[in-house]
Formats: sequence, structure tokens, C-alpha cells
Amino acid sequence: MDGLFDSGLATVLDVLQMANELRGELPHPPPRWELTRVSGSGAVRTASGHVIEAVAVEDAPRPDLLVVPGAGPKQPEPLLDWVASAERGPQREALRQARADGIPLAAACTSTFLLAEAGVLDGLSATTSWWLAPAFRQAYPLVGLEESNMLAHADGVITAGAAMAHLDLALALVRQASPVLAELTARYLVVDDRPTQAGYAIPSHLARTDPTVSAFERWVRQHIDEPLRMADAARAVGASERTLQRAVDRVLGVSPLRFAQTIRLEQAAHLLRTTDLPTDAVARRVGYENASTLTTLLRQRLGTTPGRLRTPDTPARDGSSRPPRAGRSGRTR
Repeated sequence: MDGLFDSGLATVLDVLQMANELRGELPHPPPRWELTRVSGSGAVRTASGHVIEAVAVEDAPRPDLLVVPGAGPKQPEPLLDWVASAERGPQREALRQARADGIPLAAACTSTFLLAEAGVLDGLSATTSWWLAPAFRQAYPLVGLEESNMLAHADGVITAGAAMAHLDLALALVRQASPVLAELTARYLVVDDRPTQAGYAIPSHLARTDPTVSAFERWVRQHIDEPLRMADAARAVGASERTLQRAVDRVLGVSPLRFAQTIRLEQAAHLLRTTDLPTDAVARRVGYENASTLTTLLRQRLGTTPGRLRTPDTPARDGSSRPPRAGRSGRTR
């Protein structure tokens, strides 16, 4: 489609072409990927103005898989208008037809909205860009949104998260053909496993779409080192506990407790990256009794540990920066 993300298209093509080049390293390689760019009517222009030659859908061979890279606006309201517009009608119909014909679909980032608007995600699990999750959940209640996941696998459909998740999506496609080839391709491309988007999400950005949720987020941050008492929180934001529960669930798809944990873990990760406070002290600063609880939550929710979050350039306890360390040549690095 016109306006597609240059990196989204290029990433998918690069990964699959790299997999083709590496097939020969395996004793029993899977078939080569044969790639055909298709559009509604020939060449398209990317968001950066590059012209991509493409075959019209009706002239293309029947695909084994149809991949839709991210395209369109990156903010909720313009994006919802874009996917529902008459101009997108042919693409929505093409997706419905592909689904009816049993052709597997894959999409990432904003294009997950196009699949949802076409109705092909109804009753299925899906993910999308983390910052678009509240709008997606409200617009498409029949879709089981799992926005913390980098990838969501459903019957005949794979969806991926925010823009660079095109990389994860392409590797998932290779993995379906050969897990060994996917691992080899990831090593050549220097790609680490990223099962979750949770570590990239900004809670305050998600909360601002609803005044009650936004007020709750502010209250949690103001009382981040205290035990969480939902009755106190509800009273502070001027709502009943039930209303607060419903508001947070409607906007974010999680309970107030889980959202509060997200905020606390965000702050804990910041402290672990930027100070040398002991993990126990960091835990107490974000409302947990000990390092064990914090470590468990970091591993479960963000897929990391306090040790991994520490960096060589952590400031000293007094707030001053440690001097850069010298390499073997004597120069600083």
C-alpha cells in the first residue's frame, strides 16, 4: 500500500533473503522463499517516497502466505480513520478473500488494525504496537488482544508488535519452515530473542487516554513506595473500586493491580540502570518488601533480571558518575 513503512518491508525481505542464502548450511534445508510484491494496482510509494515495483493482486500467483507490512498513520484516531476509509476497501476485501481461501496471513505494527478492520481477527488472539493497544481494544472487542507479546500466533494468522517487530515476524516465518534455519539467520543478523514488548511500553502514555486511568497512574507514582491499597486509590481518583477496575480493564485490558505493577517495574528498571543501589533498596523504593519479589516480577513481566539491567556506567552511590575505564590502548571508552 502507498505509505508503507520502508523498514517494515525491507526487514521482512532482508530476513527471508538471508534465510535463502543460509539454507545451504543445513543438511536438509527447507524450500527457498519465493518472494512476490503485490499491491492493488502496480507500483506503490513508501512513506519515505521510494517507489516499489509490485504485481497487481489479480496477476500474482496464489501465495502460500500473505504478509502485510506496517502502513498508514501511527497515532490512533488517524489510523482508525485510515483503515476504515473507502480507499482501503480493496485491501480489506483482499484480506477477507485470502482468509476465506485458507491463505495464512501475517501483519505487524499498524497493519494489524487493517486485519482487524477486515474482520479476519475476530475470535482470535493478536498483538499490535504497544502504544496503540487502548485504541485497538476499544475498536475491536472481538479480538483477544495480547499487546505485551511481541508475537501472537493464532489459527492461520501471525501478528507482531511495534515497527521493529517486523524483524521478529520474519524470523517467526522462517521458524515455521525450520527452527534451525531461523536460529542461524538470527545469529547472522545479530538478533536477540524478544518475546515481549512490555519493557518498551510507557505506562503514562497508555493511561492518558482516560481521565480515571490517568488519575490512577498519577496516584500510583505518588505512592510508589507504599503498599497498594485499592480503596485508597479509588477514593483519591473520585471513583468506586468497581469503576476504577472497569476503567483500567477497558482501556488497558489489565487489572489496576497489574497496571500498578507495570509502573513500579518501570521505575525499578530505571533505578537499576542508573544507580548502584542494592536490589533490596530498589525493591523497597518501588513498594516491594525484598529483592526476591522484584526479581521474580522482572523475570515474569519484562523477561529480564536486575543483573542484566545494570550497566558499566552506573553512577556511584553519591550521585557522581564513575570515570570512563581505559582500554588496552590507554584511550578511554
